[in-house]
Amino acid sequence: MAETTHRPARIGILTVSDRASAGTYEDASGPAIRAALDEMLATPFEPIARLVPDGVESVRAAIVALVDAGGCDLVLTTGGTGPAPRDLTPEATKAACEKLLPGFGELMRAKSLERVPTAILSRQTAGIRGRALVINLPGKPSSIRTTLLAVMPAVPYCLDLIGAARIETRPDVVTAFRPASAG
Repeated sequence: MAETTHRPARIGILTVSDRASAGTYEDASGPAIRAALDEMLATPFEPIARLVPDGVESVRAAIVALVDAGGCDLVLTTGGTGPAPRDLTPEATKAACEKLLPGFGELMRAKSLERVPTAILSRQTAGIRGRALVINLPGKPSSIRTTLLAVMPAVPYCLDLIGAARIETRPDVVTAFRPASAG
């Protein structure tokens, strides 16, 4: 296991939306991620919010900048994961990451399918870039908390394994899993 750092985690919150980035409507998804993190995390963290239009290059460049220049340990994207022609966040995530973690997307889809049959249209994924975990969340603000609650038990240990900052969850909201051997 990689050595974890003892500093507040830097968490990128990346909203992907042509309309929100053009000012057509206010971004509600980025703030929904922030609210969910405030509820779930017991440790301090530094949020770094960005808003970009849909597209492989715009999203890939934002992920790379958040991790490489911004020092983010975790990047949570929202938007661009459906089947529409401009929904390219998963492709951008794959282009930015060295390793993919498809189990995150599988679990988020399964959890969302308990609520709506159209969740099967989601193409969310996750991956590792350097010492950062990147997770694609849905674009719908009401689905963000549901899917983040589903995957959050695995996020802290994943960050430990890749040498990112250590985070702790609020056990009354969501319990992080770390093997007994992990300390």
